[in-house]
Amino acid sequence: MEAGTIDSLTPILQSADQWHEILLLLPLLVALEAVLSADNAIALAAISRRLHDRSRQEMALNLGLLLALVFRIGLILAARWVLNFWPLQLAASAYLLWLCGRHLMLVFAGKEEGFEADVCDADASRAHVGGHPGEHLSATLGSVVATLAFTDLAFSLDSVAAAVAVSDRLGLVIAGGVIGVVALRLTAELFIRWLEIYRHLETAGYLAVGLVGLRLLLRLGLPDLAPPEWLLLAVVGALFLWGFSERNPARRLLAEAD
Repeated sequence: MEAGTIDSLTPILQSADQWHEILLLLPLLVALEAVLSADNAIALAAISRRLHDRSRQEMALNLGLLLALVFRIGLILAARWVLNFWPLQLAASAYLLWLCGRHLMLVFAGKEEGFEADVCDADASRAHVGGHPGEHLSATLGSVVATLAFTDLAFSLDSVAAAVAVSDRLGLVIAGGVIGVVALRLTAELFIRWLEIYRHLETAGYLAVGLVGLRLLLRLGLPDLAPPEWLLLAVVGALFLWGFSERNPARRLLAEAD
């Protein structure tokens, strides 16, 4: 979810006829992008955590979001075609729902939030601090970069369509895309740290990802059933309140082990 998808911003952006008026709106857009891209950012943070070395995580985010920016600009330039090509939107919705479903299957199987996982996480953290950083890599840098870029592409389909509907100024829409990617880079790095601290945050984020995928699917096939923007924001806000409600026991186990 991004600022371009908020219906209440449409008249404001449309009424900004002069560039100096648009520049005055940029701080608002930056703040909104940072807040509203949280569901996207947490998914990107979780993907980058497959590389357990922090320097590789940052490199993957930099390269992945640079590639994502190229994809976003391509989407903006081809927005009219994208709006009329429903298979691409269906694929994006299916991918987001698959990301959510895969994570929930792992949770229900006891591989994400169980006691054994906490112990393993503590052991992995100890090994990373005092051992060899490359021992616990579960994915290659290239595969993580590609996954980051394609995940952002799936998120961007809906927001790019909304941004083009709001304004016919190509420069403004591209500027919004750049702002969105910068906001993602900053918030994703924060979420990498928070995912290590808060027990339910990753699951909350993936549930929000599933909601975005479901909304995209409903808007594509059954637009009358698509939830209103305020309801989606309220549900996502409630999910993140739950996500930050409990700290990860792995940190306590690690402290006790030391």
